[in-house]
Amino acid sequence: MALKPLWRRMTVGDRLLVSGLILFCVFFLSLRSFRAAGVHLIVEQNNQVTYKLALDTDRVINLDGPLGPSNIVIEDGAVRFIASPCPNQVCIGMGCASKSGDLLACVPNRLLLRITGRSGRDLDYDLITR
Repeated sequence: MALKPLWRRMTVGDRLLVSGLILFCVFFLSLRSFRAAGVHLIVEQNNQVTYKLALDTDRVINLDGPLGPSNIVIEDGAVRFIASPCPNQVCIGMGCASKSGDLLACVPNRLLLRITGRSGRDLDYDLITR
């Protein structure tokens, strides 16, 4: 005796619940695409802002951390880690960040990359080092 397929064993309530959960997930995942494009990159090391960069200029940046140098690349308005001395390379696996509010972090190397959008106090400069 063969079992019926899963969708045939589901009650009407089960089907409504599963459909509702799928719609809920699709709705909230689609909200991410409506965020504004990022304008600036803020680099924090040890809870202090180290760099403020515009995302409109392509460049490669070397950031020194406690474990050694991490390299990030800014291209086409997005930023990503391309090299880091951390053991698991999770920061590299995070991919690109380009929307306002996106974060990238290399926790072992104590680096945080934060994307910000346009604000009332726009930055008129390319790069600030503290």
